[in-house]
Formats: sequence, C-alpha cells, structure tokens
Amino acid sequence: MPESARADPLRAARRAGRRAGLRALLPPVAAWLVANLVTWLVAYGSVAGDGSEVAYWSTGSRRRWDAEHYLSIARTGYEMFRCRERYPDFPDIVCGNVAWFPGYPMLVRAASATGLSYEWSAVVLAEASLLGMFAVLWWLLGARLTPATGLTLAIGTVFPGGIYLHAMFPVATGTLALLLCTVGVKRSSWTLAAAGGFAAAACHPVGAVAAVMLLASAFFAWRGDARPLRFAKAVSAAAVTACGVLWALWLMWQATGRWDAYATIQAVSYGQGDLRRPLEEMRKAYDFPFSDWYRPKGDLPWLVGHGLAAHRPEFWLNAAFALLVVATAAVLLVRHHRLAAEEWAALTLTVAVFLLPFLAGAEMSWYRNHAQMFVGLVLVSRMARWVQVPLLAFCAIQYALLGAMFFAGVLV
Repeated sequence: MPESARADPLRAARRAGRRAGLRALLPPVAAWLVANLVTWLVAYGSVAGDGSEVAYWSTGSRRRWDAEHYLSIARTGYEMFRCRERYPDFPDIVCGNVAWFPGYPMLVRAASATGLSYEWSAVVLAEASLLGMFAVLWWLLGARLTPATGLTLAIGTVFPGGIYLHAMFPVATGTLALLLCTVGVKRSSWTLAAAGGFAAAACHPVGAVAAVMLLASAFFAWRGDARPLRFAKAVSAAAVTACGVLWALWLMWQATGRWDAYATIQAVSYGQGDLRRPLEEMRKAYDFPFSDWYRPKGDLPWLVGHGLAAHRPEFWLNAAFALLVVATAAVLLVRHHRLAAEEWAALTLTVAVFLLPFLAGAEMSWYRNHAQMFVGLVLVSRMARWVQVPLLAFCAIQYALLGAMFFAGVLV
C-alpha cells in the first residue's frame, strides 16, 4: 500500500478530532458570549437609559470601589499608613490596600507586561477567567449538551452576584481556581487540587474555603489510594491552600514590616476580623441602606429606580440556591446512596462560600463573595427541570436588578 494511502486515514482522523474538539468548545464559548450580551443590556438600561452611551464597553464601567485597591497593588504593591498623613479631614485610622489579597493584582501586573494598560489587563483577566469558568464547568458536566446541562450553563450566564465576574475584581479568577480544585478532586490529581486551592486562597479570603473542602476530601475522594494516603493527600493539599493566605500575609509584611497588617486594617478600618453570629450578620446585611448611603443624582432609569434595594431579594435568592444545592445532594444520596467526588466538593464549597461572609461580617460585600457559589452548578445539572427553569427565571430577573445597582455605582 502506498505511503500516501496510509496517511490519508490518519489525516482524516486528526481533522475529525479537531472538529469534535471545536464543537465541544461551542457551548462554553456561547455561554460566555451570552453572559456578556446580557450584562451589556443591563448596563444599557442602567447607565445609558437615554441611549446616548453604552458604558459597558469602557473600563470605567468595570471599575468600582475596591477595584482601585486591586489596581494600586498591581501598580506599586502594598502600602499602609495613617489616614491623616494624606487626608487631613479623614478619621485618624489606618489606611492602605493591605485588606486585599494579591493573587489577582499580581496576574494583572503580569498581563500588563504585554503592553496593555493595568485597567485593560484587569478586564481581560476577568473575562478570560469567566470563559475558563464556563469551560471547566462544561467539562465537569461531561461536555455533553442535554436539556439539563444547557439549562445549567444558562443559569451560569445570569448567576447571582455574577455581575462581579465581569468587573475588575478577583471574583472570576478565584472562582475559576475553585473549579480547577474541584477538577483535581474529581481526577484524583493532588497537584491540580492543591494548585487550585492555593490560587483560590491567594485571590480572596473566601477562596480559603477550599482548605475545608480538601480536608473533607479524605472521606469522599482519592478512592484509588489506601486510607492513610487519602488523609495524607487531603491534609497536604489543604496545607498548600493555606499557603496561599500565608503568601498574601508575607507580601504585606515585606511591604509594611508588620505581620498583622491585614488583621489590623480589617479590625480598625472595617470592623472585621473576628467571628460573628451569622444570623445577626445576615440581618445587618439585609437591612444595609444602600439606597440612602449612595443614591445617584437626577432622574433614574427605570431599572436603577427599581433596583436600589436589590440586595434584599439577592439574599433570598442566594439562600435558596444554597438550600437547593443541599437538597439536591440529599435526594441523590437517598436515591443512589452516593455522590461523585466532584459533587461532594461542589456541595462543601457552596455551603462554605455562603456562610463565610456572615461569619466574617462582610455586610457590604457578601453578594459578590457569594458569586463564588458558581461551583454549585455542578449539582444544579442534577436538578429536575421544574426546578431549573424557575431558578433560571429568578436568576435572570435578579441579575438585572443587582446589575443596575452595580452600574449605578451603588454597590461596593
């Protein structure tokens, strides 16, 4: 047989493989595009109600409050000082940017080496992370388009708090790291699980919940190993995750000379750092008067006017989502007497992410922290259609309302 005849079937197989790979990427890419389209429409209704400008396509629309601190860390590193040294009319408390973790800013700094501005580097990193989130979620769902997986991706495009996945915040990057940590648990890859945990914790304090999940993984993962090795892998992966927090504290110490820089600014300037009563913190978060604290001037677009208190239905939606994830896991356990390793991981992370802001006292930022419950979509794919469809509808409505708060500059 001629050499060319033998090569033709091989080339055809490679082409077929490439086409199959491209088809497998279509659903997550489509979800990412839809997420941006929906967010643009929310921005249009929030900021450009008269149709004169669509601010979503500018970096300014993604740059809100804490984004300034992440950008300052990317540019010049950490700093800590007495507020009155620079702002004479400010209370005599500690100021600086040591209340924010370095994972995202360091990646922004690296991206800026390509010639992009820090602002555009931050936006590109957030959007690339969001695309990665959809891709990894799609893999965890089996990369097969069905009504269940399609609805799950659709819910992901309007996920509660997901407006921050497009902003200059570490929410998308940290959530991608949590998903990669989940993949590591599913594949029994200690390296991937530990690396994902480290990255999640280095991006945001909420990411430290990966350590809790990895400790618990000794009971539901690493099935191919003997029991002592399971515990060794779980404990060591959790320890690597904790190193993400230690790395953040080390960078702060290098810049300020104080190991307690993070704890000090959290306690003195933000009244955080100690454990709180979660039910009491939930009430404070629910009652926080955003519309009185900052109200845009002039005539408000309809969407903004109806969304100034959107954090309240957001609380109920987030709580319902966490409960639905728990209920789904319970039903699966009753019916099948087991959960897959990635389902245990998603369950643990979802509950921990929901509770952590209320244990720490994040009354003005819990809604963006809760966006990292995105990992719970692994279990949403196992929900009945009569649950998925209403959940999608409620998420879409709430996404528009909370997005209006964000683009109007009301949310922190």
